[in-house]
Amino acid sequence: MKYDLAIIGGGPAGYTAAETAGKAGLSVVLFEKQNVGGVCLNEGCIPTKTLLYSAKTYDSARHASKYAVNVAEASFDLPKIIARKTKIVRKLVLGVKAKLTENKVTIVSGEASIVDKNTIRCGEETYTYNHLILCTGSETVIPPIPGVDAVPYWTHRDALDSKELPVSLIIVGGGVIGIEFASFFNSLGVEVTVIEMLDEILTGMDRELSALLRAEYTKRGIKFLLNTKVVALAAEGDNATVSYENAEGEGSVTAAKLLLSVGRRPVTKGFGLENLNLELVNSKSIRVDNHMSTSVAGVYVCGDLTGFSLLAHTAVREAEVAVHHILGKEDEMSYRAIPGVVYTNPEIGGVGATEESLQAHNTPYDVVKLPMAFSGRFVAENEGVNGVCKILLSKDNHTVLGAHVLGNPASEIITLAGMAIELQLTAGQWKKIVFPHPTVGEIFREAL
Repeated sequence: MKYDLAIIGGGPAGYTAAETAGKAGLSVVLFEKQNVGGVCLNEGCIPTKTLLYSAKTYDSARHASKYAVNVAEASFDLPKIIARKTKIVRKLVLGVKAKLTENKVTIVSGEASIVDKNTIRCGEETYTYNHLILCTGSETVIPPIPGVDAVPYWTHRDALDSKELPVSLIIVGGGVIGIEFASFFNSLGVEVTVIEMLDEILTGMDRELSALLRAEYTKRGIKFLLNTKVVALAAEGDNATVSYENAEGEGSVTAAKLLLSVGRRPVTKGFGLENLNLELVNSKSIRVDNHMSTSVAGVYVCGDLTGFSLLAHTAVREAEVAVHHILGKEDEMSYRAIPGVVYTNPEIGGVGATEESLQAHNTPYDVVKLPMAFSGRFVAENEGVNGVCKILLSKDNHTVLGAHVLGNPASEIITLAGMAIELQLTAGQWKKIVFPHPTVGEIFREAL
């Protein structure tokens, strides 16, 4: 049988492309060497947020007296937290598989190897097709630090499955993954140290809000070492010692566990990519147009392999665009309003331009900032804490360029700003939208 479409990778991009194409009547074969759902569903987005919600619930219970609710002795059960995470992941994976089956997608478990643009081998079988979408995702980067091979360390995957709480934890890397785990373990009482090579955590997020979030977690006991380079790792009995250098000189810190979280990189090897001879942007990503088409006709790339954002929601939209192009539908990928969220407590969310990106491009802009306390709903639900809403507007006609929020629930309201940016609304046009009252999302209207 010759399929209309073959897809390598069953993560958010892959399963979205498969479902969309199958629903449209195309015959689809999907190759996945591990678990359908990819990193996001199995060991990323969903499991981490499940753990973080347990930690947030524990935080709420410990501080319930602020809301005139008495909780005698709040406690948690880490093995049950991990078990609940596993149960939720299993349920959602089964849901994805059911959708694919419903849309007549053929799922092949195993390592696919590209022979040419219309042929794949997997095991002993050969598959032919008319179109190909590559959605191979990304993998954890393990930095070549001296001593790394001699020290037992965690990756995010290990941290997700640990049923024992370490007394202390060093996290190398102050990006989204590192900071979310710092939040989780800090809430559960672990002594946490974060080491970051750059001068601020959460690169790519609004710098001012990132600094405010760091200040909040510093008050909660997390130690941050910024502008700090890790130069060596060593085992000290059951503990790990990290040696570092910064402006103050050399130093070291020892903890019961070490988590390496310095980033991820697109998976480019192990599936025969070299047999397609695709045009590259650099050694790590493939050049695509606004339909997700590559330099080889009939071959598309979606998700992390483009090297653009390494975010599941970006991958989902890219997959829809690619399939729509195969179907002959008018659709183009826009990166104007890709939201980013850090699911700490409080959350931080941003979409569109940051002040740093506008300054880098010499783009004139105006800033509107407002404390989250201007939202009545926020005040009602966040006793004794505050946050910030920042909106960036073009200098000439006040078109919305970016928006950034520190405060719960930033993840749920940031899409309101994303729509305004994608539709290129001015501040005046956005303010004409009627917001329900009372909601935290009203903070945008108050700011305008």
